Amino acid sequence: MERPVTEADLTFDHVPETDQSFENALTKARASDRLTVDDAIELLTTGTDVDGIDQTRKEQVLEAADRRRADVVGEEVTFVANLNNNVTTACNVGCLFCNFKDAAHTFERDTELQSAGFTKTPEESREIVADAVDRGVYEVTSVSGLHPAFALDDEHLEVLEAHPEPKAVNYKPPEAYEIDPGTYTDQISAMSVDGVHVHSMTPEEAYHARRGTDWSYEVVYGRLKAAGLDTVPGTAAEILVEEVREVICPGKISTEGWLEAMEAAANVGLGLTATIMYGHVENEAHRAMHLQRVRELQERVDGAITEFVPLSFVHQNTPLYEHDVVSGGASIDEDELLIAVSRLFLDNIDHIQSSWVKYGDEQGLKMLSCGADDFMGTILSEEITKRAGGEYGEYRSFADYVDLISSIGRVPVERSTDYETRRIIDPDEPPFGPRLGPKSDGTPILTPEERAPPADD
Repeated sequence: MERPVTEADLTFDHVPETDQSFENALTKARASDRLTVDDAIELLTTGTDVDGIDQTRKEQVLEAADRRRADVVGEEVTFVANLNNNVTTACNVGCLFCNFKDAAHTFERDTELQSAGFTKTPEESREIVADAVDRGVYEVTSVSGLHPAFALDDEHLEVLEAHPEPKAVNYKPPEAYEIDPGTYTDQISAMSVDGVHVHSMTPEEAYHARRGTDWSYEVVYGRLKAAGLDTVPGTAAEILVEEVREVICPGKISTEGWLEAMEAAANVGLGLTATIMYGHVENEAHRAMHLQRVRELQERVDGAITEFVPLSFVHQNTPLYEHDVVSGGASIDEDELLIAVSRLFLDNIDHIQSSWVKYGDEQGLKMLSCGADDFMGTILSEEITKRAGGEYGEYRSFADYVDLISSIGRVPVERSTDYETRRIIDPDEPPFGPRLGPKSDGTPILTPEERAPPADD
């Protein structure tokens, strides 16, 4: 039996070595000059001429990024009233950084195995979203496992049913499962209720929604838009360098495939976000290359990317950690530098997000002084990070946001998904609740009783 790959076995062609100096890179950053990959490597490492992170240099990078943030977006810290409605955990792609998924075969009718996961019908999704909209929520984010029964729509279902080798296209008919997830267009249509903004269908999901066909991503995203899709989350990006993807997600969409899907979504008029998932096997050269590919994509899509979201790898409970491919996640220094260099490098993306789900409240606030200006959303439910071992909960109220943002002297601002609509919140005028949604009236999303844990917790 072949020995599994461990951390000590990893070697990459791209390594953090440059002919640039830290001082030159910092000077360019302070002057708002466009940075190169080598510049980004120097800033991310605080200089390839030193071992480890130089704390004095790190603070210089953070200061430059914070000044750039102030110049670009001012003192406002934005957040959105949103709900996470992930449809299914059923998946068999096998990404080694993920513990959100549950093996798809454990959802089948004839299995004797017990699945710990879930699949929601379109009717259940509609009920969940409708309840959230009634509470004032106006964005639903949905990112799901690649359920083998999922098809784009009825036409795609017919194509998959007629395929001579269904296993080759990762397909099993809906009747093979205890719960039928419906089609992607069914789910999008179900969640598109009462004017809510639907933020869903990552490039990986779009790849799944065209398998077994020669359809373009424009066709896929065009049909999804017609069903009610508004914007596309740029997750599944992980690190946009193939030698890293070959280690952490060999069965997943390629770098070029991800970029192609994102560009196609923009071509049919959908807004985009972009992410990076860092702190696993990659190095600073890979991070810098990823930033360059996102910046170039933003130029090709004419500014359709509204925000960049750095996601620090949560290693607990993931196969990468359990199989000794990694020994942990990113350090706090790496987290802060990634936020800062994202702000300095991505000169064509205005908004950088700090994730309290990944960093927690205290460190999440610190990121707002490292170049970030957005503080995510209320979420209501967040299964992905939680299942991987994240410790920071799954809901933030408007009152939480006002308290946290005001505590660092910044201005709390409720925003729409596309950042086009904003409402400054006065900390001296409670109660605090959303006002930008179709049914928002300023009351809190959850009552104090609903927020309280069960008595036996």
